[in-house]
Amino acid sequence: MANGLNSHHAVYVGSFDPLTLGHVDIIRRGAAIFDRITVGIGINPDKRPLFTPEERLSLAQSVLSPLKNVELRCFEGLTVEFIRLCGARVLLRGVRTLSDIETEFTMTLANRALDPEIDTLFLMASERYTHVSSTLIKQIAQMAAGSAIGKLNEFVPHEVIEPLLRKYSRSSAKNEIPARPNSCES
Repeated sequence: MANGLNSHHAVYVGSFDPLTLGHVDIIRRGAAIFDRITVGIGINPDKRPLFTPEERLSLAQSVLSPLKNVELRCFEGLTVEFIRLCGARVLLRGVRTLSDIETEFTMTLANRALDPEIDTLFLMASERYTHVSSTLIKQIAQMAAGSAIGKLNEFVPHEVIEPLLRKYSRSSAKNEIPARPNSCES
């Protein structure tokens, strides 16, 4: 362990606004690799998220509670400082596309300059989630109608759908969203 940092503990950070099935996939896979995963829900005062930090934490808890080696925390500030505060040595990141890799490469170099004891591990997104982004999901929830809204269960955990639609004053009851069996399964 470098200065008390645990190499069997990884931190996965993001805004999770909202939590997607792609996020859940990375968290589940990370939980199978590491003894412990901390999911850090970032609070950026310069951004206007759809969900409050408390709502994002609550939604993530409802989805991720079956994963016993996963804990959830909100944080503000630099990611590397949060990782060190957690006592972890590894930053877990998911990448979907080549443009993600370029962005993540730049961030990794910056994080390494800020704290050279923190290493970054990249997991490629599962193929079925490479197109999923929180921005896409918000657009679907805000603009889609009928069967397109019913497809939200292909992008987000079932527990997220109703709160997401409520943010846009919509209800799944009107749009008949089919239940997704065990959304934490790969």
